Amino acid sequence: MELFDLSGKVAIITGSSKGIGKAIAERLAEHGARVVISSRKAGPCEEVAAAINEKHGAGRAVAIPANIASKEDLQRLTDETNAAFGQIDILVCNAATNPYAGPMAGIADDQFEKILQNNVISNHWLIQMVAPQMLERKDGAILIISSIGGLRGNALIGAYNISKAADMQLARNLAVEYGPSNVRVNCIAPGLVQTDFAKYLWENPELLKTVTEPAPLKRIGQPDEIAGTAVYLCSPASAYVTGQTLVVDGGLTIAW
Repeated sequence: MELFDLSGKVAIITGSSKGIGKAIAERLAEHGARVVISSRKAGPCEEVAAAINEKHGAGRAVAIPANIASKEDLQRLTDETNAAFGQIDILVCNAATNPYAGPMAGIADDQFEKILQNNVISNHWLIQMVAPQMLERKDGAILIISSIGGLRGNALIGAYNISKAADMQLARNLAVEYGPSNVRVNCIAPGLVQTDFAKYLWENPELLKTVTEPAPLKRIGQPDEIAGTAVYLCSPASAYVTGQTLVVDGGLTIAW
């Protein structure tokens, strides 16, 4: 068995029209998986799927737009994936939101609810829709993209960090529940990565220097540098790894 061979596997990746999700989808496809590109808008999803099909052959990717805040959309995503590819072997919960920056005392109820809904509850919903077939086959890999924010306090993005800490615990709990059926659940906790989501932290050169200087590698990460860890956690190479959060942050958390 090739350690990183994903031939014959089918993967759903949420939030995969750009950034980290797109990089993960591209690398999973490169290693043999058929991938479902999903985010809210159809156009960007179709562009990513078309590029993957052009590179790896027709039928390697499909676009299935879905709003993660909608339980109906997530069920449709699951059903249409099963209809297109016959099964689901890998789920990457990458989509997330952060509509508020500031102290917890200032967050509006609807903002806090949106963060918890999109970053935690929607992951729970989608996993519950996808997991039964994995449990029945006694084979599957579920990956949640968390954040190093879930390991630390922060005066500006506390609510977001709370949601990301909850994702780590969601993975631990489900790993315990699903482990006897050989279904693994893990997290990646990225540090600062050059995506639109974190643009406010890196578009200003002085601010970028401030946030990267404490890290041993002293630079911002790239989406594709998260994708390699995702391939590992979704492949046979990590067959004995479950319930873990792998930090991919250029060493920031060990030096700050």
